Amino acid sequence: MSDTPSHFHDVLIIGSGAAGLGVALRLPGSLRVAVLSKGRLREGATLYAQGGVSAVLDEKDSLESHTQDTLDAGAGLCEETTVRFTVERAPGAIQWLIDAGVAFTLEEGPDGDSRFHLTREGGHSHRRVIHAADATGKAIEKTLETAVRERPNVELFEDHIAVDLITGRKLGRDDDRCLGAYVLDRERGRVEVFRARFVVLATGGASKVYLYTSNPDISTGDGIAMAWRAGARVANMEFIQFHPTCLYHPHAKSLLVSEAVRGEGGRLLLPDGERFMPRFDPRAELAPRDIVARAIDHEMKRLGLPHVLLDISHQPAEFVTSHFPNIHRRCLEFGYDMTREPLPVVPAAHYTCGGVITDLRARTDLASLYAVGETAYTGLHGANRMASNSLMECLVFAEAAALDIAAEAARAPLPPELPAWDESRVTDSDEEVVVAHNWDELRRFMWDYVGIVRTDKRLERAKHRVDLLLGEIDEYYGNFRVTNDLLELRNLTTVADLIIRSAQARRESRGLHYTLDYPTPDDDRPPQPTVLTPS
Repeated sequence: MSDTPSHFHDVLIIGSGAAGLGVALRLPGSLRVAVLSKGRLREGATLYAQGGVSAVLDEKDSLESHTQDTLDAGAGLCEETTVRFTVERAPGAIQWLIDAGVAFTLEEGPDGDSRFHLTREGGHSHRRVIHAADATGKAIEKTLETAVRERPNVELFEDHIAVDLITGRKLGRDDDRCLGAYVLDRERGRVEVFRARFVVLATGGASKVYLYTSNPDISTGDGIAMAWRAGARVANMEFIQFHPTCLYHPHAKSLLVSEAVRGEGGRLLLPDGERFMPRFDPRAELAPRDIVARAIDHEMKRLGLPHVLLDISHQPAEFVTSHFPNIHRRCLEFGYDMTREPLPVVPAAHYTCGGVITDLRARTDLASLYAVGETAYTGLHGANRMASNSLMECLVFAEAAALDIAAEAARAPLPPELPAWDESRVTDSDEEVVVAHNWDELRRFMWDYVGIVRTDKRLERAKHRVDLLLGEIDEYYGNFRVTNDLLELRNLTTVADLIIRSAQARRESRGLHYTLDYPTPDDDRPPQPTVLTPS
């Protein structure tokens, strides 16, 4: 199709959250940059992040303490070099945000001076989470969006979803360099060609693979799936973090109740008022998220409960509304006043700790292909992400990727002309119900069989179902024109397969991966990441 639109840029960034926009804003103005956003520019997981960004900003805190807390939360699977690299650069990343105009929450110091308010979340031994009330992600995303729209070297493509990466190997060349991507313009319904000397995956995680999630609908693992199909390795996909506290209400879609609520004294209760977390961990509500989520899951199953309760009503009403104005407002919309009563909450899939393997420069296995943020596996999170370390990782590795691209730009080759997208042998689908049915089935069996608590038998059932779905979707993909829903389903099913295979490979319980067949860690040998390599 000679009329297929074709674009060329020095850098193609797929994703527009803190990671993607962070890369775009850190790159030199001499490079032509394209940023793809699946929906509107700001509509990603960053926008909905409530808690904050972790960094050592208090003189009573230390880089060593932040490092050790992260290593402890990661249950032996963090890469210590990565942890130290990230923690050391976090304060600089915060200063970059402040310079960009992010209005973090202030408080009055002991001497009457104004200083940044720091909160404490699960796994942290100090107050080191800087935040903008309870809508930190919104403050960061809006600030970065405003800045990137003012950059003359950055071209924005909203309502565009990547279909697949284009590599030299796919074109029959000897090298595995990433040359660009095929991209669906969702508004026009056509697939376009994007050539680039560098490609950055910043598409976020894959929590939409589960029935209940705190993430927006676009969190469908696109970058992970595309990188896997292109030949890049992935690691630690079994470690899916379930946020312990999402509001339980049929219409409260993805309404997260921030961990900071527990950090400021919120208590988890059973319907009779019993506080149950001290029975599971001496840190009680401030235990890492995997422990809290499993405890809630255990109590719900033991007592047949649809939810548990999160109560911060013992704090003064003014304290609650000043610290959590947005959560308070949203809960009121659903009939709950958190200043007067407990909130019904349930766990929900929240964060993908694994992803595309990268080094400290954000490079993947494929030349000129980078991955940043939740899409990437850097080794920072190990078997469990510590609260508010994710935005920190986005910012630190966005800078690392931008610095490396800038250093390589002078000698990076131009990509060749790329073949147009071929639709000569496909038709419009008259069976969209197939996509809807498979989407629903996938998310339900992942929730039932590959959720907070797993068994070998459940994983076997899930693997059998995902293999059938992969076959059906591959046939469907080969016969019909691509649509947004089909692409997301294809990517989610690929990621589901990676999660299941990784979970089957880990014959122990560690961090976020808990199986009744192997309920304890395997301490007979040093823990290792689960690495999957494309065949």
